[in-house]
This record gives sequence, C-alpha cells and structure tokens, in this order.
Amino acid sequence: MTDEPLLQLKRDLRVDMIARRAALADQVHADAREALVRTWRRERPVPAREGTGTVPAISAFWPMGEEIDIKPLLQALHDDGHMLCLPRTPKRGEPLTFHAWQPGDALERGPVGTSQPSAVAPVIEPDALIVPLLAVDPAGFRLGYGGGYYDRTLTRLRQRRAITAIGVGFEVQRIDRVPTGPNDARLDFLLTERALLAFA
Repeated sequence: MTDEPLLQLKRDLRVDMIARRAALADQVHADAREALVRTWRRERPVPAREGTGTVPAISAFWPMGEEIDIKPLLQALHDDGHMLCLPRTPKRGEPLTFHAWQPGDALERGPVGTSQPSAVAPVIEPDALIVPLLAVDPAGFRLGYGGGYYDRTLTRLRQRRAITAIGVGFEVQRIDRVPTGPNDARLDFLLTERALLAFA
C-alpha cells in the first residue's frame, strides 16, 4: 500500500474512533479512573529493573478532551515511588522529550491542546511509556493522532535498550485491525477500564 491510501485509511479511522469515544457515557469515564489504578496495582506491568530493585521511571501524558482520565493513576504511581515524567512535543518529525513531573507541578500549554512540563524541568529517559491512543488492535498496533511522535520515540528508545510501552484507553477503542506502515511501533500492553492485556 502506498503512503496516501494508508494515510487516508488512518484519517477515516480517526474520525470513527473519535466519534466512538465521544459516545461513551459519563459514568464509563468516571468508573474508569479508579479501575485503571486497581488493575495496574494488581498486575504490575512494569517491574523493578532486573538485578537492581530500582523502581522504574515512567512517562505518561496529561489527558485532554475525552481521553481516558489517567490522573488518578499518575497519583498512584507517584505514591508507589515511581519517578514520573511527561512529554514535551518537539518540532514535527522529531521524537518526544521527557521531563520530570510530579503531582502538583505546573504544566504549560503545548501544541494542539496538550499540556506539558516546563522546558527547564530535568530531562529523563523513562523505562516505560504510558501511551495515549485512538484505537488498538490484537497485534499491539495503535492509532494515534497522526503526528508519529510516539512511533519515532519508541523506535529510538528501543534502539538503546528495552522499553515497555503500555497503551491506555477504553475497551471500545479495541478494533480488529489498525492500518499500519513500516514506521509504526507496537505496544507491549494495553490497559483499559476492564483489564490489562499483553501483546505477543
């Protein structure tokens, strides 16, 4: 498949998935907040660094619009002793950078409605990434918003060492197949309001 048909498939799917997410009842959003925390603490998808016992550093994101609300999960990770960081969005075509953050720290307005840490906050290379998504398939391929930032970032990080990528979203965002190209990076896990799923 050439680039333009693939891009059009993704554009069309984004429209459908945004509508699907928008149709969720407020109670689904409310119930998901604590369900994510319970499932994470039960399943522990990001263990301590092998041989060190060190609690891993985790990158997450600040939810916007109708994205699943992971703010209670961020607080729980902080309470459990994880070093947290959030991404700053760079120029288009560059990978994300991750900057130290903890609950209560101020955030700046970023591109396209995002919220991000200050540029002067320390840069951290995380051991695991909690990744937003619009759709995900059984192979672990995700559909994002079209900038390719997470694909570039995961590819670059994985060239250096093992990195765990955990997509987070609602059950209704699971689909049979996400259209993919050669630069799309796979997730290791999916966390929803119902379960933690591991991809082969």
